[in-house]
Amino acid sequence: MSQSIVELKNVNIYQSNSLILSDVNISVDKGEFVYLVGKTGTGKSSLLKTMYGDLELKEGTGWVVGHDLKGLTWKTVPFLRRNLGVVFQDFQLLTDRNVNENMKFVLKATGWKDEKLMDEKIADVLEKVGLKTKGFKMPFELSGGEQQRMDIARALLNSPKLILADEPTGNLDPETSDEIMQLLFHICRDYNTTIIMATHDYMVIRKFPARTIKTEMGKVWDNATIEI
Repeated sequence: MSQSIVELKNVNIYQSNSLILSDVNISVDKGEFVYLVGKTGTGKSSLLKTMYGDLELKEGTGWVVGHDLKGLTWKTVPFLRRNLGVVFQDFQLLTDRNVNENMKFVLKATGWKDEKLMDEKIADVLEKVGLKTKGFKMPFELSGGEQQRMDIARALLNSPKLILADEPTGNLDPETSDEIMQLLFHICRDYNTTIIMATHDYMVIRKFPARTIKTEMGKVWDNATIEI
């Protein structure tokens, strides 16, 4: 039986008072990998921001990892975000602290208190992404691919049901990009984690095919055919 992780019905998405996407209807199940494609400015990031509570849902109904997007407040957004991870193109790492300290900062921010449990969790996620020995490195000592792995490890800290990845291969060379894609598909398959990945890179989609959703002309098209 499928379990819906993202459910958007008749949703209109706004930036300030400008309508960006209208009548959005999307359902994404547990353990599914979905690409989100579309030209710059067609609403990909706005759609992702709505899913993680950065943009208010004003019209329509939306549920993400069991949370009602319509009822979110500044008090309840952290509970939503504990059940999902976000991976950014530009990593958004804290440059003044090492890998372990970056991870610990996120855990403390999401309510963890026990130092031993935090250390165990950090070791676990770093091993999952192939950075087991890099905990004491500073971000600037890591390659671009390692920094993206670190960003993915950070997204895994709270064992999320959903990962939203915004152009995670955008700043990487093709070989490193392939490694990151293999890692994301591994996480999706082996941990039954739903992944929605925004990308411009149709070469990635050709190498790692999956269901594709497209933003175009103010609409969202499910199971879109991509000309590669």
